[in-house]
Amino acid sequence: MRNWIVAGNWKMHNTTGESIALAQAIKEGTKDIKNGEVIIAPPFTSLFSVGAAIKGTQVSLAAQNMHHEDKGAFTGEIAPGMLKDVGCTYVIIGHSERRKYFHESDEDVNLKVKKALAVGLKPILCVGETEDERVKGVTQSIIDTQIKKALSGVENIDNVVIAYEPVWAIGTGKVATSAQAEEVHHFIRGILKELYGAVSKDIRILYGGSVTKDNISELIGMENIDGALVGGASLKPDAFLGIINQITGKK
Repeated sequence: MRNWIVAGNWKMHNTTGESIALAQAIKEGTKDIKNGEVIIAPPFTSLFSVGAAIKGTQVSLAAQNMHHEDKGAFTGEIAPGMLKDVGCTYVIIGHSERRKYFHESDEDVNLKVKKALAVGLKPILCVGETEDERVKGVTQSIIDTQIKKALSGVENIDNVVIAYEPVWAIGTGKVATSAQAEEVHHFIRGILKELYGAVSKDIRILYGGSVTKDNISELIGMENIDGALVGGASLKPDAFLGIINQITGKK
């Protein structure tokens, strides 16, 4: 049985002091969890301090992005080794905001996935369609392309987590129905089975997109939904812990 994951993507929020306080609240609220995994992704400026605050606990540290080179003249970028140095075990790759605002291509995402795995970081690979693409009925085609290009040349996906985030549901208050989400999650697992065979049944696939403690219960009850990548609700301890508590009662 796959262990669930709840990952909080804090995006461009919180000073270092605010990040430490939030991390400590989450650490305290998850100290008795045994059957799942909690991940938090603070902004780069808070990674070191948050990593120190959660060291030795049930909470894992993730970065929100990284460069695919080990070092070099890439002003403003962060190398994978720097992330490991401050205690990261996960890195979010290919988030729709990176694709939209910073023009990251599927090829860029592929380079980052391969580099993350090569240095021992676990990528949380984000995929998802826009509202226009869903209306046009090309959701599966978009997802198929994003996953196959992102995983091109990747032989072992044991440490890869997939996050399905319909772009139209991120920060909008709109949420895919449990049936809509399960349909895409089932499709993703089929792609993984096509590419990697039986191991696909063990890969965790998360749902993201305006997740709250009020809608997660129905989503997590679906066969192929293994947790959530949470945005806004991860910035408030009660909201984030509420999501986790709902999941622990289901999985």
